[in-house]
Amino acid sequence: MQHAPVTEVVIHHEPPSSTKRIWKTFWILLIITVIELGLGLSLYALDLPEGLKMHLIKGVIIILSLAKAYYIVSVFMHLGDEIRNLIMTIVVPLMLFIWFILAFLADGNSYRNLRNTYDRHFRERSKQEQQLKDESRPVKIGGKD
Repeated sequence: MQHAPVTEVVIHHEPPSSTKRIWKTFWILLIITVIELGLGLSLYALDLPEGLKMHLIKGVIIILSLAKAYYIVSVFMHLGDEIRNLIMTIVVPLMLFIWFILAFLADGNSYRNLRNTYDRHFRERSKQEQQLKDESRPVKIGGKD
């Protein structure tokens, strides 16, 4: 029994649509990054008071960062092409991990606030208050008081 000889080897290249998709993602990420940098610099240039405007700008920066993370994971890590169950096995533990971090931060802040409210011995002081306190102490010269 004879086999037919192999006459041609075909090497598949990436289709041009894949290159277009990468360039499209590049431009989207570049535009989002420029907007984020502009908003970040505006926080310092405009000298906004702490309040709604400052928190709004920071919130927009966070949302834009999440959009960039989505595009990076979706296109460059090919998660956007996967089935829904695989995506959920990655996204759900990530959300639980983020919740875990936020819960511990809230718990630590709550403990700090309670400690400062009910135990005056552990009251936190600013650096300026601590420096003033240290400067007002008498300096000991010699051995005995």
